[in-house]
Amino acid sequence: MKPADILKYAQKHGVKMIDCKFIDFPGTWQHITYPVERLEDGLEEGFGFDGSSIRGWQAINASDMLMIPDPTTAVVDPFLKVPTLSVICDIVEPITREPYRRCPRSLARRAEAYLTSTGIADTAYFGPEAEFFIFDSVRFDNAAHESYFHVDSVEGRWNTGREEEGGNLGHKPGYKGGYFPVSPVDTYTDLRTEMVLMMQQVGIEVETHHHEVATAGQAEIDMKYDSMVRMADKLMWYKYIVKNVARQAGKTVTFMPKPLYGDNGSGMHTHQSLWKGEQPLFAGDQYAGLSDMALYYIGGILRHAPAVCAFANPCTNSYRRLVPGFEAPVNLAYSARNRSAAVRIPMYSPSPKAKRIEFRSPDPACNPYLAFAAMVMAGLDGIENKIHPGDALDKDIYSLSPEELKEVPHVPHSLEGALEALRQDHSFLLKGDVFSADLLDTWIEYKREREIDYVRLRPTPSEFALYYDI
Repeated sequence: MKPADILKYAQKHGVKMIDCKFIDFPGTWQHITYPVERLEDGLEEGFGFDGSSIRGWQAINASDMLMIPDPTTAVVDPFLKVPTLSVICDIVEPITREPYRRCPRSLARRAEAYLTSTGIADTAYFGPEAEFFIFDSVRFDNAAHESYFHVDSVEGRWNTGREEEGGNLGHKPGYKGGYFPVSPVDTYTDLRTEMVLMMQQVGIEVETHHHEVATAGQAEIDMKYDSMVRMADKLMWYKYIVKNVARQAGKTVTFMPKPLYGDNGSGMHTHQSLWKGEQPLFAGDQYAGLSDMALYYIGGILRHAPAVCAFANPCTNSYRRLVPGFEAPVNLAYSARNRSAAVRIPMYSPSPKAKRIEFRSPDPACNPYLAFAAMVMAGLDGIENKIHPGDALDKDIYSLSPEELKEVPHVPHSLEGALEALRQDHSFLLKGDVFSADLLDTWIEYKREREIDYVRLRPTPSEFALYYDI
């Protein structure tokens, strides 16, 4: 939508308020709401706000910030009672009006600009497959004398013996048994469809939805691919819609990578390809129908994957999912069709336009603007330096012997390991002034102090089970 069209659009829909959304450093939407009368001036001048309390942002002595609405993102919010125009904003410095260096969306814009400047391509398409859990309830707390969490779902396999249902009706997905069963095992088809309809209402094109592998309401809704920043915007809408539709139904949704022990976690397999004009650049006559460029892109992804994990798998909980021998692809290899490889080449269609690579390690807890930018910068580094990924690994990696696995590199085993990889390997991110040393230092410091230390310093129930009677 062009700026000149927004006022007409707002008037047509009886808009009373404008809701300005922006993404904070870790990856959560924040918002401020204004009367619609401020819309015209706000589009031109921006909206000022105090950024001192936004996670990972400015200190209080430099906290004045400015939001600049992106008029192309304007849409009526589907959840608010009062007609409200929702618009995604970029953050700029109020004095210079330069993009704020720690604004994730501005960073992703710089990544797109850098891609164009290389002459290699002009568009990076992304198609994330974000998985999530639909629970009936969640309780958790941390205190000096106790620590616990409790989630529940009427679909949970652990409830096969529960009597509170007024007569247990059974038909609960087994552990790792939730992939594609019809009702009455899959009880959330209608709820997922409501989510899809709401996504379509805000302009998201959806390809499919289904129950995922785990018990207890694990789900996936797949969006059609789009350019990097636009897809990151859509992924934020995706999370917002899924959580709010679930809440309206008396349910709760989490994108935590590993909320359940002993069952599959939630990943975000991320499809990506490069195009120049109308020309797909990943189709060719090499392995699995790939071009040399696509192979070099894979080489860059695999070479820099440990550092990329600091953004694509950004939580301590991410590494409960990335465990060797379980469901997540931790081994840094590539293959056609083989889902045990970290990079897969989908083979559903022979069309050159469908040729893409799928990076399977990321999870939906990530900040998509930072994660997508890190992936494309790693892939571009592979192309620029002709980093060949070596031979494809078409075997089931999970069945390889320890001796065979010694030759296959793997992702870090912890968030701390990923941050250390980022500290040692980040020059590819600094190209084109996309990432900055300040942002990387702040990210590493924030994650270590606010998350790693937070988890490391607290005893867990598992430790009481292991050690209380020592």
